[in-house]
Amino acid sequence: MKLSDYQKTRIQFNPSILLGVATASYQIEGAALIDGKGASTWDQFCKLPGAIYQGHHAEIACDHYHRLEEDLDLLAALGVHAYRFSVSWPRVLPKGTGCPNEAGLAFYDRLIDGLLARKIEPILTLFHWDACQALEEQGGFLSPALPGYFSEYTRLLAQRFGDRVKRWITLNEPHAFIEGGLRHGRHAPGKKLPLEQVLLAGHHALKAHGLSVQVLRAEVANALVTASPVLLCALPATPNDIEAARTATFAMPDDQLRASAWWLDPLYGEGYPEEGLRRMGQAMPAFTPREMDEIRQPLDECGFNLYDAFYVRTGPDGAVERISPRAGSPQSAFDWAITPEAHYYGPLFAYERYKKPILITENGLSLRDAPLGDGKVHDEVRGQFLLDHLKHLASAQAAGVPISGYLHWSLLDNFEWNHGYRERFGLVHVDYQTQKRTPKESFSLYKELIASLNA
Repeated sequence: MKLSDYQKTRIQFNPSILLGVATASYQIEGAALIDGKGASTWDQFCKLPGAIYQGHHAEIACDHYHRLEEDLDLLAALGVHAYRFSVSWPRVLPKGTGCPNEAGLAFYDRLIDGLLARKIEPILTLFHWDACQALEEQGGFLSPALPGYFSEYTRLLAQRFGDRVKRWITLNEPHAFIEGGLRHGRHAPGKKLPLEQVLLAGHHALKAHGLSVQVLRAEVANALVTASPVLLCALPATPNDIEAARTATFAMPDDQLRASAWWLDPLYGEGYPEEGLRRMGQAMPAFTPREMDEIRQPLDECGFNLYDAFYVRTGPDGAVERISPRAGSPQSAFDWAITPEAHYYGPLFAYERYKKPILITENGLSLRDAPLGDGKVHDEVRGQFLLDHLKHLASAQAAGVPISGYLHWSLLDNFEWNHGYRERFGLVHVDYQTQKRTPKESFSLYKELIASLNA
């Protein structure tokens, strides 16, 4: 599939938009316990029987730590404007605090300098679930000391990299490491705690974000700062259901924390959503107005990860009703619904609510693709997925939503957390036995699309 097979005129962006890709440290770096790196909570979690699909682990992953130049050259060949990566907290601060690890900092120096040499803007994520086991043993996000430790960690990175990195993301998908890791036990550290403890840990995570933003403002001139919660977008079943979809996108129908408003509202000065507080009841920890002021630091963009979505309609009594997907509706290998129109409605609803330019910090598709007899990876479905989503994002921009960027997940096939290496999201196929990289058909298509927008 070539871009010429698609109607190019349907994708028109403002020339200032950043088109890029994203990765995360634990999922690609490998080099788990060398060069002074401390243990991650995921290193520990991977040792638990049954925790990871087929007993997979990330001690090597994509060996990005040793193949940095090769992967930087792939980014340059792709022609991206920006690259979102995350720093491994235990690689630069093995104990989570105290004396930094120079070898770890030097690795990220090489990464950042390599990006800039290739005219690619670095977007640094401070925390993409790669937590320090040493801090977990002191309580992790349950500890009231954690926000302060995160602030120290932020200061270290800001002072080291702030002369070269202007775009920063604080936390990635807090619902996943808080609820997934502390309530459901499917992510590190693998605990199943009472709701009140989970909510306390989540509150500490938001405080960590707020303190981190303050540090970045103080240490990095002209920093652009946001966060990356998930936006769980509702879609209208008919044109008459748009208001129902707007309501459902930010609703909290139960006490589950995979909810857009629970994480986004506090970041943008709205406080915890009242509906959510009613759901949580007595389990919600006490918090002060001062704490909420610490959390709602000014952000430059509204960043969020946007994957699957769901459909709603307006019921006979006016209530919002969630409806099941139609039989045969497209799904990813991950069994996520493929809903390109979410890239129109999601940015629209988020911009209406938070009044900030929209940065799609992740979006991608898992397939079970592999090289065929010709040595190529023909992932036409991913290519069509990418184009369809960008078409709807361009429509949101045309409707008046300021779109600052789109970051595709992911550059490389990688360690997909508790799913191990089963899911492949990459534009580049990775043979985990040989570490051979094979750019897929979607890589070439995205490259051509970026080049066409730059022309």
